[in-house]
Amino acid sequence: MDVKSAFLNGILEEEVYVTQPSGFEAKDANHKVFKLKKALYGLKQTPRVWNKLIDSFLLKLGFTKCSVEYGVYVRESQSQSLIYVCLYVDDLLITGSSMTEIEQFKNRLKAVFEMTNLGMLSYFLGMEFV
Repeated sequence: MDVKSAFLNGILEEEVYVTQPSGFEAKDANHKVFKLKKALYGLKQTPRVWNKLIDSFLLKLGFTKCSVEYGVYVRESQSQSLIYVCLYVDDLLITGSSMTEIEQFKNRLKAVFEMTNLGMLSYFLGMEFV
């Protein structure tokens, strides 16, 4: 799964100001700056804000963060089935023992984040899967 505009989802916790972009200067106020409310691509804070947002979302859904690899989350359901989520920037690799629960989880993700389902895994982080 690929999260569209992932870095634009996060709310900034600290004050960040940017100069007015060229071509969009406010007339008679070109000496002023903009105070950002949400993250933008290119900000140093943006990846951290996105990670905090997706981390809190997954933890609310009952996932547990792996203590060794912080980008891996695991959830065991009442029916003893497992779902594994591997988070890499704005891509999520999802696998588990129940296709029904995986589809339900994907639908929960799509309800909160605009996502693209990239289908079955064939290539990830330089590795080819067959």
